[in-house]
Amino acid sequence: MRRYLPDSWPLPALTPFNRPFFTSGRIMLQRCAACGAVQHPPEEVCHRCLALEFDYVASQGYGVIYSYVVQHYAPAPVLQEVVPFNIVLVQLEDFPQVRIVGNVVNCPPQELAIGQRVRAVFVPVQDEELGETLLLPHWERVDSAQG
Repeated sequence: MRRYLPDSWPLPALTPFNRPFFTSGRIMLQRCAACGAVQHPPEEVCHRCLALEFDYVASQGYGVIYSYVVQHYAPAPVLQEVVPFNIVLVQLEDFPQVRIVGNVVNCPPQELAIGQRVRAVFVPVQDEELGETLLLPHWERVDSAQG
């Protein structure tokens, strides 16, 4: 599977807080060590109790399209080659308070719908500056026969 956005689109800047999300090949969510709140995107402080210590918990990687938009205008010249493209907000099944922005692969934009079930898939991308492989999360629709 190829990366949804062009290869020249910038890769995420890794931090100690988001590294598990972009390198594990799983949907890793930040969990507060003090109150147990699970949050995304990862931050330096807990959104619920303002604590500063975290661990990470893996989602099963399934969700539903909570919202989406089809982008017809390229906001950057490099995106001209992929318009129209989709941007989705996925609500996780096992952590319904968490919603993750992404793209649905292998699906024409006109076939997207709110409520469609999706699963995380990961595309390996070499980060030349860091000298490591990132595993970028994307989403694909799940047919009812697939699970």
